[in-house]
Amino acid sequence: MKTIHLPAPARTGGHPFLDLLRERHSSRGFSDKPVDMQTLSDMLWASWGYNREMKRTAPSSHNRQEIELYLAMSDGVYLWNAVQNVLIQVDTRDLRKSTGMQEFVGTAPIEVIYVAESSRITGKDERGIVETVFIDTGFISENLYLFCTQAGLITVVRAMVDRPALSAALNLRPDQMITMVQSVGYHK
Repeated sequence: MKTIHLPAPARTGGHPFLDLLRERHSSRGFSDKPVDMQTLSDMLWASWGYNREMKRTAPSSHNRQEIELYLAMSDGVYLWNAVQNVLIQVDTRDLRKSTGMQEFVGTAPIEVIYVAESSRITGKDERGIVETVFIDTGFISENLYLFCTQAGLITVVRAMVDRPALSAALNLRPDQMITMVQSVGYHK
């Protein structure tokens, strides 16, 4: 298992916001071209990084920050540590094809797996927990969409995932729940 130290993310620049909203869309025709480490670092920070002390670029209910980002890539699966901006390998297998049920799944160089730690959410019934983790995942996912639009990447978020099988493959705990997966890469 290895740790990848990512370069510091760029926190300024990009395209005008209204242009990004106009151009944002889902795509499924991925090339196998890898995403470079600087772009990956920028993408992760834009999606769910810290933009001020203990606050992130996307909101979360009561600032619980219950979502973790796992990245399935050709050389394994990594957990992103946002504080240290490192990817920590948790599996050496290429599990990209296990992240969904559509035909194109596994062709993108990166599959971002959104994993919610439900134990961080208190004071809600089961339905409230599920609503919260999906809403919070949606905020992060949209940040990732907007970043991809400005960086020349394509992306699509997906809910068609065999969650029990992927959870078992990732050896997730019972309090961890896969919400969605988002494919990221360059257009074919």
